[in-house]
Amino acid sequence: MATAFATPNRPLTWFITGCSSGFGLALARIVQANGHNLIATSRNPSRTPDLVAEVEKNGGKWLALDVNDQNSADVIASVEKDGGVDVLVNNAGYCIYAPGEVFREEEVKELTETLYFGPFRLIRAALPGMRARRFGVVVNFSSGAAIEGRDSMSVYAGAKAGLDGLSRVVAKEVAPFNIRLLTVQLGTFDTNMGNATVLGANLLPEDYKGSVSEQMMRILSTGAFKGDGDPVKAMQAVYEVVTGQGVGAGREAERLLPLGRDLKGRLKSVQEYYAHADEVFGEVCGNVYLEK
Repeated sequence: MATAFATPNRPLTWFITGCSSGFGLALARIVQANGHNLIATSRNPSRTPDLVAEVEKNGGKWLALDVNDQNSADVIASVEKDGGVDVLVNNAGYCIYAPGEVFREEEVKELTETLYFGPFRLIRAALPGMRARRFGVVVNFSSGAAIEGRDSMSVYAGAKAGLDGLSRVVAKEVAPFNIRLLTVQLGTFDTNMGNATVLGANLLPEDYKGSVSEQMMRILSTGAFKGDGDPVKAMQAVYEVVTGQGVGAGREAERLLPLGRDLKGRLKSVQEYYAHADEVFGEVCGNVYLEK
């Protein structure tokens, strides 16, 4: 039986990472437009003074936060002194593109810090306060790459998939305390991510010339790729699912929100992937048990 979640009838305090553009900025504006309290964050607020002024003019706060910092979760402790976080949104992220074998160790570590360890630190810091208040929502922005990644995105896909797996388990652990974990699986959208392409530092081996990985890297590095998803529409859906309004009414117990036209096809491909494995190996899967 699905867990029933209750949402307080008051403005919620939202803590959103990566608000300088794209999804984070779109969601921040929706949150404030609906009368909620906003704590927006970015690595370098000085680079977006107009956005900081906009948020603060509307009653919100903008904090500097580098999720890769080992002490990044300290910011949650400071917010708890002012009433705490009701909705934690882990959005900050980027991608490095290269075939898996070509990545440098430091590239893997830095990207995994941003996409996995950083969000995990914030989640661990926010949960005690949410438990004490018997309410909270954690929203983790994931990607279609986590379920069906494209060539050159192996480390990004792995880190996102890791956070997805963590979220599925923690969601079960904290549900009795009226805390939700929502994974938002995003397809391709018209955001700044395409303009912030980072390519692996190592040169491609000759064997990869002309490969899908090399083609992906070339297309992305030119900034020519544009997703067809509308980030504002997507964030409106996220807002409604978190607050139990509109498309989220009566669906407060849902733990996965897929968004993006391209994601529908990728979800189907994953279903077919597992269905095929069951068809081929289903019998042996069910027969490797201890005889009693």
